[in-house]
Amino acid sequence: MSKIGRAISGVIKEGKRVRWPKKDVLIPSIIVVVVIAGVVGLLLFAEDLAGKKLIDILSDAFASMK
Repeated sequence: MSKIGRAISGVIKEGKRVRWPKKDVLIPSIIVVVVIAGVVGLLLFAEDLAGKKLIDILSDAFASMK
């Protein structure tokens, strides 16, 4: 068996030994992750808009100095 085959076999074997969470724990965890990702996405979007606005203001200020 090749190294890749042994590695894949090991991954499958380890995956069967993992204690996967039950559905009643998994669904709320997924919801929390999606909500946090959404909030972080909105914060990054707002930061990006603020940065663009600041760059536009600075660009206009330096353009008038020419």
